[in-house]
Amino acid sequence: MLAAQDQVESYQALLNRLDRARAETDKLFGLVRPDTLYDRPIAERHRIVFYIGHLEAFDWNLLRPQSDLQTFDADLDRLFAFGIDPVDGGLPADQPSDWPRLEQVRRYGARIRAALAALLERGGVSETLLHTAIEHRLMHAETLAYMLHQLPLEKKIRQAQAAVPESGQPRAEAIEIPDGCVTLGLSRQAPDFGWDNEYEGHVVRVPGFAIDRYKVTNGQFLEFVRAGGYQDRSLWTAADWGWKTASGVSHPAFWKKAGNEWRWRTMFDEIPLPHSWPVYVSHAEASAFARWAGKRLPTEAEWQRASYGSSDSPFPWGPETPGPEHGYFDFARWDPLPVDAFPRGRSEFGVEGLLANGWEWTSTPFGPFAGFQAFPFYEGYSANFFDGKHFVMKGGSPRTGRSMLRRSFRNWFQPHYPYVYAGFRCAGGGLK
Repeated sequence: MLAAQDQVESYQALLNRLDRARAETDKLFGLVRPDTLYDRPIAERHRIVFYIGHLEAFDWNLLRPQSDLQTFDADLDRLFAFGIDPVDGGLPADQPSDWPRLEQVRRYGARIRAALAALLERGGVSETLLHTAIEHRLMHAETLAYMLHQLPLEKKIRQAQAAVPESGQPRAEAIEIPDGCVTLGLSRQAPDFGWDNEYEGHVVRVPGFAIDRYKVTNGQFLEFVRAGGYQDRSLWTAADWGWKTASGVSHPAFWKKAGNEWRWRTMFDEIPLPHSWPVYVSHAEASAFARWAGKRLPTEAEWQRASYGSSDSPFPWGPETPGPEHGYFDFARWDPLPVDAFPRGRSEFGVEGLLANGWEWTSTPFGPFAGFQAFPFYEGYSANFFDGKHFVMKGGSPRTGRSMLRRSFRNWFQPHYPYVYAGFRCAGGGLK
C-alpha cells in the first residue's frame, strides 16, 4: 500500500514539474514584444514563432501515442515536430508569411494542453515519458534564452534578476589533478532518469593532468584578441579557420565594439566588458585560445575527474542540495557572474564554478558509451548527432534547469556555434 502511495506522489510531483517547466517557457515568450515573434534572432535557428508551436507539438507527438487521443491538425503536428541543426551552412530561408498566424499557433497549443490534461490526470503516461517531456522543455527554456539574448534590446521587455555578488579580479591558476578513476554516465540500475546517451555508466582511469581553477574570463580572452589571436592561422584548425573567415568572426558573439572599448551584451543592457565574467565562445574559439596559451581543452573524462574526483557524490561540492551559495542556475539569472563568485561550489581538488556560469567545452566528440541504446520513443535524440561534428559540454549555466545538473548529464553542440551560454577552462599534461 505504501509503495502504491509513493508511486502516486512521485507521479504528481512530475506533473507539478511539468507545470513549472511550462511556466518557464511561457514566461520567455512574454519578454518578447508581440511584433517580434516572427523574427529570427539567430540565422541558424527557426523564427521565434516556431518554438511556440514546437514545445506543445513535441509533448503531443510524444505522449499522444500512449493513449486513444486523435490528432486534430496533422499538418501542424509535422510542421512543429523538429527543430534544425545546420552544420556549417544550409541556413533556413523561410519568410514570416510562410508560418501560420500567431492566433492559430496559440490555439493549437491550447488545444494540446487541454487534451493532454485529462490523459495526464488519469495517470496514462509513463514516468520516463514525463521526464522526457519536462527536460526537453527545460532545454528549450535555456536555448530560447540565448536565442532571445541576440535580439536587439528594444525588442525585449526588461526582467529582474538576482544581484551580482562582489568579486575581486580572479587570478589565473592551474590545479594539479592526480592520476585516478572517475565514473562516466549512469547505471541502468539507477533509479534516476537519464537520456539515452548517459548510459551505460562505466569507470575510466584518468592520468594526472593540470586544469584551470576558474573558467577563462573575458579579461583573459581580451589578451588573446589584442595579441591577434583571430588573425593567427597557426592557432586554428583548417575547418575552424574556414568557418571563422567565411563568417567574418573576429570576437566573441556576446561582445560589441564601441569606439575603442569593448562592451558586453547582457540580456537587457550593454555594459562595459566585465573582465571577471566567463567568456562565452564557440568550441573553435576556445580551442584557438587554448593553443595560444600553450594548453588544450580537457577531455570529458578529465573534466569529470576534476569535478568529482573518485567519489560518487552527486555534485562537485558533495551531497548538499544545490543552492545560491553554490552558483546561480535553475533560471536564477539571465547573465553570468564573476568566475570566483561561488567558492562553496568548488570540488575536492579546488576547481571552482563547475555547475554555474556557463557550460564548458571539452575536446571529446559527442558519441555513444558502450552499451548505448536509443530511446525507442525518441530514436534520433542522440544518435543523429554521433557524427563527429559535435562536442561534449559539461556543467550548466544560469539558465539550466536543476535536474540537468546531475553528474551524468551530457550536453553537446557543433564547434562553430557561438551563441550558447558556454565557456571553457584549459588543461595541460595528461593524455598518456
